Amino acid sequence: MAIYKWRGRNALGEVVTGQLEALTEGGVVEQLMAQDVVPVHIAVSAETTAASTDSWLAKADRWVQRATREPVVTEDIVVFSRQMYSLDKAGVPILRALAGLEASAVKPIMTEILQDIRSSLEQGRELSVALARHADVFGAFYIAMIKTGEMTGRLTEVFLRLNEYLVFERDVRDRIKQALRYPIFVIGVMVVAMVVVTIFVIPTFADVYKGYDAELPGLTLGLLTFSEWVLNWWPAIVAFIIAGGVLARGYVRTPEGLYRWDAFKIKLPIVGNIILKATLARFANSFALIGEGGVPIVQALSVVSKTVNNAFIGRRIEEMINGIERGQTISHSATQIGIFTPVVLQMITVGEETGELNDLLIEIADMYERETDYSIKGLAAAIEPIMTVFIGILVLLLALGVYLPIWGMSDAVMGRG
Repeated sequence: MAIYKWRGRNALGEVVTGQLEALTEGGVVEQLMAQDVVPVHIAVSAETTAASTDSWLAKADRWVQRATREPVVTEDIVVFSRQMYSLDKAGVPILRALAGLEASAVKPIMTEILQDIRSSLEQGRELSVALARHADVFGAFYIAMIKTGEMTGRLTEVFLRLNEYLVFERDVRDRIKQALRYPIFVIGVMVVAMVVVTIFVIPTFADVYKGYDAELPGLTLGLLTFSEWVLNWWPAIVAFIIAGGVLARGYVRTPEGLYRWDAFKIKLPIVGNIILKATLARFANSFALIGEGGVPIVQALSVVSKTVNNAFIGRRIEEMINGIERGQTISHSATQIGIFTPVVLQMITVGEETGELNDLLIEIADMYERETDYSIKGLAAAIEPIMTVFIGILVLLLALGVYLPIWGMSDAVMGRG
């Protein structure tokens, strides 16, 4: 980690300065935003520059240690959330709870993270700020929800909600992978079979067929042309695919690229609807939790926009904030952004009129989670017709590409005889 000097403005508009330790400037930004500080200037401190004189051998050794250690996975965060909920509910002080978790952690990297979090708390930092030092492990959603719990005094409930949500997210992800595993395997096998037949089988028939001075069928010629093109240009094709993947990944890491990618994901056929419902369930859950703590609507939505883990939906929520600041109702602002169903909009309207918005938001979250579960159950059935058509097209191309020359060869032999 490096030490960064920063200058920014707090919620009152006052200029504040300080130093923070983080892996990158982005980590400093996340820590400052968690403290409601807008960064103006960030620079590496002189201490870090002096520390950079470490030997290359020592740096390489640290890199190897990190690369060979077992990484933190979702299950580790689920267990951490559940344990923190139980300990906090039992009244165990947070520093003592973290010390106990640190002593019982199995993975060395998790022990180091818990040790750093405890050290940050001992220095007077908030838990959300301490977690933001490991944003790559906990994620923006987790950190923002912890910040919400600190703001509302409902940290125990936040840990429980986070545990439930992470279990739900893991279940959704695993079930989607399970539903897609068989279709992807079958399609992959068919693509490999088509490549093998095109490169090795059809050229053999073509050589024999040309001996009879007859023209090859158009489909076979097309497959042969494709085969020759792949054989001649495969290094360039592989390089193009790798370069394209690297550029696409770099673009998605930019704010505009992430926004476009998240917008594209929810428009995907079949899977996009599942992603949208899961994201809106997250929105409703976090909005209800913040609202129950008495946080003003605008401030609550500002925090929620960072918890949905989708740049497209987050920007739509920011549009809601603009509408509310202009004097519009929550229901009217929600209608304008165009991401909620009429039923949900009606529930928001009723909740706003009756003062029971938080309860209805929880019901909305439950409804979206049930719909997500139902959509996942029907995922395999929805993919099956598409897979059948795709496989049928591949089989037809392979069959015609192989058998058309054979039929033509038999005609040529009979004609020569």
